[in-house]
Amino acid sequence: MENRGLDPVPDDERTGRVRTLFPTWVTANMTVLLLTVGAGLTVFAGLNFWQVLFVAVAAPVVSFGLVGLVSIAGKRGGAPGMALSRAVFGQRGNLFPGALLWVVRWGWETVNAVTGSYALLAVLDLAFGIRRTHTLILVTLTAFVAASFLVSGLGIRALRLSSRTSVQLFGAASLLVLVHLIGSAPWRTVLDRPPGPSARMIAGIGTLAAGGISWVPSAPDFARYLPRSASGRAMVGAAVGGALVTVLPMVMMGAVMAVSSPHLAVTKDPVAFIGELLPKWISVPYLLTAVVGMALINAMSMYSAGFTAQTLGFAIPRAWAVGVNATISLLLGGALMMVATSFIDTFLSFLTLLGVTFSAWLGVFGVDLLRGRTYDPGALMDTAPGSGYWYAGGFSRPAMAAWAAALVTGLLFTEVEWFSGPLTASWIGRHGLGWAATVLVAAGVYAALPSPADGTGGEPDRF
Repeated sequence: MENRGLDPVPDDERTGRVRTLFPTWVTANMTVLLLTVGAGLTVFAGLNFWQVLFVAVAAPVVSFGLVGLVSIAGKRGGAPGMALSRAVFGQRGNLFPGALLWVVRWGWETVNAVTGSYALLAVLDLAFGIRRTHTLILVTLTAFVAASFLVSGLGIRALRLSSRTSVQLFGAASLLVLVHLIGSAPWRTVLDRPPGPSARMIAGIGTLAAGGISWVPSAPDFARYLPRSASGRAMVGAAVGGALVTVLPMVMMGAVMAVSSPHLAVTKDPVAFIGELLPKWISVPYLLTAVVGMALINAMSMYSAGFTAQTLGFAIPRAWAVGVNATISLLLGGALMMVATSFIDTFLSFLTLLGVTFSAWLGVFGVDLLRGRTYDPGALMDTAPGSGYWYAGGFSRPAMAAWAAALVTGLLFTEVEWFSGPLTASWIGRHGLGWAATVLVAAGVYAALPSPADGTGGEPDRF
């Protein structure tokens, strides 16, 4: 079990390797919901095969390029992302983006828990003919959340080992699906589809990239055991490569399936629908490996959320902090599975809000990182007035101003199930680029404002 919490990892314990990041970011994308997103690009956006291919490449390159960039902060400071964020926003100021990101992460973990439970229910139905009941729904949801909690509670070594194993299993199962599709898909119909509007391609990239952006604040959490000498370029390459080998085939498979089964894009239970599209000898092992993958996605998210809870002042061990998020996702997941009428709409709404909220933090943190920020281990952990990252009353005013301005701007362009900003009819709003506007405003405002002087006396680091 990993016993280290927010405290930075000493140099003599940094024995990690950059190559361990590749299976980590592969695992972060192992969700069958990417099939549904690919189907939506075909059914709703009207894109053809080659346009979906472009979207499926561009989105992970953009979003996980940013993930890889921010992961460099982990090797510099040796601490989790939200602990490093104290150096940027101030000890008190960091509570505001931290609290918001923690709450929004509840939704992400809830959607993943529900999807994993649907996959378990689908396997029970396909393999054993066991029909779902309210009791069985709650049992499968509890089992899924408990498995995620176990792995995340154990810590980084368990996550790395599980990721390596799950990548191999999921890759083999996905290969079976690809072979089946190559032999059974109506390829003439697939390839003869006319192209859709270019504007829909941009919107598709925006929607798909928003999900990847949600991993940005967590990136240092998985890189903090790397030595300071680790290559920043290799870290970015591992993040982008890991995302591409998962997102690209999954989205393309969903797009191909949707040509003959367009209901994949709108089904309330996408997992069961996918199970019905494939032969049982493929669907059962595929859904089983999908359950493992989605459990690990939740475990990764809970792992990071535990650190965030600690930065907010929860004076409990890391594993218990993880348990707080596990309990919340269990309660919210049960409510969603019982009452949700349109699962995909709920999922896309969460992606959109995730993109905006995480992008406001990213714009500020990213500029600070590019300025050559170094991190003082003692100052990161010292939350008392007058500490190295106390700034003015505990707040870095430039960072807080840029973050707040960006968050408001992003919401103006955002439309989800429960909220519609006044600028959603604009070009940015129509193309789902509220998150991009958020990043640019946060970065631009923070770059234009003078950097506050901290009390650490550190020198700029090199990339």
